[in-house]
This record gives sequence, structure tokens and C-alpha cells, in this order.
Amino acid sequence: MGWWQLNADTLARCRFVVSPLSETFASLKLLHSGAGAHPGEQEWLRVHLPGYRERLAADPVTARLVRAGLGRDWIADFLTPTPRGDENFGEEVARVRAVGADDARAHLRLSLAGPLPAELDRDDLSARAASLLEWVWEETVRPYWERRRRVLEADVVARTAQVSRAGWASVLDSLRPGGTRWLGENRFQVNLHEYPPREISGAELVFVPVTPQRVGWVAWDEKEGEDGEEGNGGEDGERYAVVYPCAGALAGDGAGAVPAGLGALLGAGRAAVLVFLASPMSTTQLTAVTGQGLGSVGRHLKVLREAGLVERRRAGRSVLYARTAAGDVLVDAAGG
Repeated sequence: MGWWQLNADTLARCRFVVSPLSETFASLKLLHSGAGAHPGEQEWLRVHLPGYRERLAADPVTARLVRAGLGRDWIADFLTPTPRGDENFGEEVARVRAVGADDARAHLRLSLAGPLPAELDRDDLSARAASLLEWVWEETVRPYWERRRRVLEADVVARTAQVSRAGWASVLDSLRPGGTRWLGENRFQVNLHEYPPREISGAELVFVPVTPQRVGWVAWDEKEGEDGEEGNGGEDGERYAVVYPCAGALAGDGAGAVPAGLGALLGAGRAAVLVFLASPMSTTQLTAVTGQGLGSVGRHLKVLREAGLVERRRAGRSVLYARTAAGDVLVDAAGG
């Protein structure tokens, strides 16, 4: 397993950030796999996979670059610059384009765990990668970005509340179940690969949610010391990131989730709130998954609570809502 050594100060300073480029790269990985984790992803692939395959068919060099860069166990580092949390997509992808040719080739050799194919021994790899990421963003992510951003921000709210309620160990264990885990003794397992441990005490550590459900990776930016060797701590201004799939209940499309009969009885908006409350959610999360305004969600919750279909619970500093037994019966009877 791969794990990082970090001290209490590093953990106390770590934070969650939203990154358009990470969402775009996660979408690229989903396009590359061609297999959706839920109906929402499957519908997205139905719409966008043909165009993606057509683009790669017209550009065999970039197609080979994608296969090499994603690798089997290691992603080429230059494709996933560490998110900073204060950049838009254009600023993030510019960092991909700015990677030198020698570095890009070296990163690809590492992801391939072997020599570079002759067709990739060229100087425009970073530019090609950036152009592909721009295409994925414009064609397959940007049209949905406002909703996806709300979903990602809702996940950040939920994780932050979990920190205050149950501590960082609980959050780290739940980012990628079976992959990330707090091992104790200042050790954080980041994946299941057999890589040497890394000392990151003093570095900046960020956690980055993405909506595709079967993806996740780690990234880091390091400054070199005066002797050209890599630094091994935060004194050099290093930044590390763990990219993880956001909570499945948030990431799901939700389209068509409301039975017609239930919508006719309660109204479509109120019925959607009730259906999504199969698992406890905050008003922020409900706003993200339903696409309704915060005021509308609040009014629906008030009516549903007064009808005995929803109950409110306090979890640390957060207020969560969930269906009551009566609410479950109503949704089940409607076929939800």
C-alpha cells in the first residue's frame, strides 16, 4: 500500500477544494473506460462517448498519449497538476501546457513503466494533452458545470461537518473506502499500490472531490532543493492532493428518480426532496442534488416535517434531514 507520513500540524491545516481541471480529468478517465457507475453516468456516456472516440480516431498520436498517460497503476504526473483551489479551468490547464517536453516524456515513461513508444518521442505532448483536456471541458463538462459545482461544494460541506462531528480519521477512512485509511502513528494510506512512503509533514495537503464514481488519484508539486534533489517536507513549499469521488447520493444524476404518482400528490419539487432523503442530507446537499433554490428546499422541508414524513437531526454543527418511517412507506408505495 502507498502511505504518507504527516504530522498533526499538516493535518490541521489541510482543506477541501473544488477543481474544474480535476473534474475534467476524471471525466476523461470515465470516457476512456466507457463504463458508467450509475444511470446518470451511463446516459452521459451515451451522449458524449461517440464524440470522444471520433476525436481520438482523428488524432492517433493523442489517442496513444491518453493510453500511455493513464497507464495501469500510475498516471503521468504532468496530466494532473495539484489543485490550488483558487484557479479557473483556463489557469489550471495552462499549467499542463507549460510542462517541458523532457518532463512530459519522463512522466510518460514512468506511467508506462518502460520505454516511450516512438510516436510519443516528440516535443508537443503537453500541448496535445492540454488541447484534449480543453475539448473534454468544453464539450462534456462545462455544459453541466453549474450543477456539478453545487454537488462538489455540497460534498465539501458534508465532509467538513464530518470532521467536526467525528474527526479527521473518520473522514480519511471514508474518502475512498478500501483505498484511503488512517493507519495511526501519523500515517495516511492513500492507495493500495506498493509505493515507498512519503514524508509530507509541513506540506500543504488538499482533498479534491470529483463526481465520476470510479476514479481517484493523488498528485503533488515539489520544489527542488539547491542541489537539484527533491525536497522531503513542507519547508520547500510542497503541495499534495488526494482526489476522491464525492458521495454517491450526491453524484447520481437523479433524473427520473421521482415517481409520477408521488409528484402528482406532493408536487414535483417536494416529492424530489422526499425521495432524496432516503439518506440523511443537509439543506445544502439537497439544493445541489435537486437543483432547487435554498428557499424552495427549506419550504418543502417545513411542509414535509409538519406532515410527519421527514425528521430533523443535529450532527455536530450540522442539521441533517431524513425520511421518517411514514415517509419511507409513502415513497415505497409510489414505487420510489
